[in-house]
Amino acid sequence: MLEMISEHACFGGVQRFYSHQSKEIGLPMRFSVFLPPQAREGKVSALFCLAGLTCTEETFMIKAGAQRIAAQLGLMLITPDTSPRGANLPGDSESWDLGVGAGFYLDATEAPWNKHYRMYSYVLELYELIVREFPVHPSSIGITGHSMGGHGALVLALRNPDLFKTVSAFAPICAPSKCPWGVKAFTAYLGSEQESWQQYDASALMEQKHAPFPSGILIDQGLNDKFLEHQLFPQVFEVACQKAQQSLELRRHADYDHGYYFISTFVEEHIRFHHRNLGGTV
Repeated sequence: MLEMISEHACFGGVQRFYSHQSKEIGLPMRFSVFLPPQAREGKVSALFCLAGLTCTEETFMIKAGAQRIAAQLGLMLITPDTSPRGANLPGDSESWDLGVGAGFYLDATEAPWNKHYRMYSYVLELYELIVREFPVHPSSIGITGHSMGGHGALVLALRNPDLFKTVSAFAPICAPSKCPWGVKAFTAYLGSEQESWQQYDASALMEQKHAPFPSGILIDQGLNDKFLEHQLFPQVFEVACQKAQQSLELRRHADYDHGYYFISTFVEEHIRFHHRNLGGTV
């Protein structure tokens, strides 16, 4: 049962925030949807936008500045929350990079996380809800994300290319099995057996593929990003794409950091990339 929390007129369309009871999470979850004006007339293409550590379903919609160009092109935007809320698990609010706001878009197998922390399956649950309840072309849906959300976007796309036809990312965590954020989260959520980590590591997944996205993958990375050297490892994903013969446009930008000023600078190009490769003409 969908509950609309609020709605706001925006660039001729409408920005809405919803709550629903999630079967996968076992708790109420929130998500946001931007409906472009074209959605009043029929089905449109859609883009899932996964946010990063500490963020919510509101962050991308408020800070990225994506609605203007999405309204122009007729692209629906969907942003889920980044973790369960209200699980009240031991230690789930003690650090900013584990627990609340840090679900890492995976399905936890270790107690106590495994009962509610199922964000990988939740995004797929939300996908089904969006296709069922909103005017979306099921064959015209892409995914993007930032940082932890960039990791999630790459993993979800690589594991579900039949669902997500296009993929891009801003400063994604490209090889979480090799970085402190990923090792901390994967150990807590998945256990110490690193073989199980590979299913949520975009670089490891890409090495097992052969050109899964013919339209290419777009990644933007700021060179003044304080997390670049020790957490993000885009060069590892770049090598994996070369092995997989996957076309990758990895754009490195001097001066830009990890935040939403960086995202808002390049978000229009990402929106156009997805629209074009989902069948748009602009």
